Amino acid sequence: MTETTATFHALFSPASVAVIGASDNPNKVGGRPIHYMRTFGYTGEVFPVNPGREVIQGYRAYPDLGAIGKAPDAVVIAVSGDATLEQVRQCGAAGVKAAVIMASGFAETGDAGRQRQQELVAAAKDSGMRLVGPNAQGTANFASGAVLNFSTMFMEVAPQDGPIAIISQSGAASVMPYALLRQAGYGVRYLVATGNDADLDACAMIAAVAADPEVRLILVYLESVSDPAQLARAAEVARARGASIVAIKAGNSQRGAKAAASHTGALVGNDAAIDAFLARHGIWRARDIGELVRAVPLYLQQRAPGQGRTVVMSHSGAVGVMAADLAERHDLPLTELQPATLRELGAILPEFGTASNPLDMTAALLGKGDMFPRVLQALGADPQADMVMVGIPVAGPGYDVEALARDAAAFSASQAKPLVTSAPQQSVREVFVRHGVPAFVTEADAIAALAQYAAHHRLAEAAPATAPVCPDAQQLDGSGLQDEVHSLALLAEAGVPTVPHRLCDSVDAAVMAFDALGGVPVVVKGCAAEVPHKSEHGLVHLRLTDAASVARATRACLDTLQRLGVALPRVVVAAMVKGQHEFALGVSVDPVFGPLVMIGEGGTLLELRKDVVTLLAPFTAQDVKAACARLRLAPLFDGYRDIPALDLEALASSAVALGDWALRHRTALASVDINPLMVMAAGKGVMAVDAVVELKGS
Repeated sequence: MTETTATFHALFSPASVAVIGASDNPNKVGGRPIHYMRTFGYTGEVFPVNPGREVIQGYRAYPDLGAIGKAPDAVVIAVSGDATLEQVRQCGAAGVKAAVIMASGFAETGDAGRQRQQELVAAAKDSGMRLVGPNAQGTANFASGAVLNFSTMFMEVAPQDGPIAIISQSGAASVMPYALLRQAGYGVRYLVATGNDADLDACAMIAAVAADPEVRLILVYLESVSDPAQLARAAEVARARGASIVAIKAGNSQRGAKAAASHTGALVGNDAAIDAFLARHGIWRARDIGELVRAVPLYLQQRAPGQGRTVVMSHSGAVGVMAADLAERHDLPLTELQPATLRELGAILPEFGTASNPLDMTAALLGKGDMFPRVLQALGADPQADMVMVGIPVAGPGYDVEALARDAAAFSASQAKPLVTSAPQQSVREVFVRHGVPAFVTEADAIAALAQYAAHHRLAEAAPATAPVCPDAQQLDGSGLQDEVHSLALLAEAGVPTVPHRLCDSVDAAVMAFDALGGVPVVVKGCAAEVPHKSEHGLVHLRLTDAASVARATRACLDTLQRLGVALPRVVVAAMVKGQHEFALGVSVDPVFGPLVMIGEGGTLLELRKDVVTLLAPFTAQDVKAACARLRLAPLFDGYRDIPALDLEALASSAVALGDWALRHRTALASVDINPLMVMAAGKGVMAVDAVVELKGS
């Protein structure tokens, strides 16, 4: 057993647990873990530690850890923050493998608390002990009954073992989904709230539960991603055996980020980088608790959604219309039913029914008990019907709900296709759930669940089987903002095509450059790292077609740069290049996740339009094309009216080259801004005509 495995075994399946600060009152923090272990079937030894009592909740109590006479596998430390450090030292000296620290007053409170937290970790490391917390609600394994957790939720909502794990940096965000799941009848095996993540963090806990072959779904709440490599490995392990991870990464709004920092003492990373990182590793990013748990029954059934092409059927035309609208909103494709399927449905449905998708069975469903299974049978034979949503807006006398649910369950099981129902009546939903059919209150929830499940399945299939190998980091000379010529030279080295240009320090040199470039229309621009925004200072002169105008523009630029205090005023003379469309291509190096490449519409309105997509390096040309398809201007890639198709291949090639170069230089590079990147007609390439590279320096 490795050290890591032994640590998690000590937390989730300990042979013995001590509770320091134990209380006879199950409503106190030091009393709840003892009460839970008594109540929820823990069969190991429990050692309450409290010098003021001899018996606590039926267990013999001990004045201190040393009096127990043996080292417990795990310890709950439920004393004040001031007393915690000494208890950690005692636990380490006694040979305890893991401790859960419930006290607050550490990194979440500021610098002084962060210092106290570092002392805790250092003391634990000296002895090889691992810590959960501080400021942790704790861990729980409801299969073993080892509930080292002080939440009141388990008193209100009784636990039950099941195939779901919940890992959270927040106590409240761990028990909210737990309550929703348990009240819906789903069992939860693991529930962990890690608090400040000082040592064993949420990523480590996700990796631990991902290794349990009986866990099919891991629900996660994060305010920071402290160990992305560990999270990537956890996702890889889960995907390899068909388990799914759905995560909320909170703190992405300006106010939310500030609240997260004060709550956990964590620095919140670049939100676009987090999106890209989670997507790369097949982790679905939920936006709220509702989305976190909404598709749970589909994940647990694990029926393949195919391409997600969905059939909507109901005995209400209105439900079908609303579901179709919702499907379009969620990018959920509705199935184009095969002609043979339509003919068969036409023979089954009444004349006033609708044999198309959405499928309207009308109120004739009341009198024709065999209609529903016959419709399902016809759909099952259609190779393009991947998923089914059945809307039941009303049921009552005359509706054989039991038969409908039985037929729906039999279809879903025999065809191995996801099928869900929506019904506002709880009594109807209960019948379907009893037969194993996921049931939702509204068609909006049903469609959203199907869309999430299908999209997540595609995301997981696209994720690499193993994490990409990161090349050794290489350095770059220089620091800070680079001038345009050096920036273009770095991009050319990276493999991004750049505009033909010359660097000139005099009027005569500029005129010679104009001649050398073939006398074509040129642009003259001031070139100084200190002045990155050239147009604001009148340092950009366009469409110059003769030597005299080049000379005038150069003189004006050199004079302006001198007035701005530039020590070495120079100009760039570059060929005027007109593309089919202006794009922007950029890099931002996230301190946690590495280089993030941005692709979007360029020009002066880039920040206003914000039509951009982002990719985490490294990535492939196919990844770029899939991302670009999400841009609002995506139709331009195929051509629009009299506008020819754009060279998407060249754009993808340049983006990949830039991403690979940024990854190689990730420790030296701060950012890249190419705007505009001229994208030509298909087959004609791309060209960077202006760029600013920022280096971190040594």
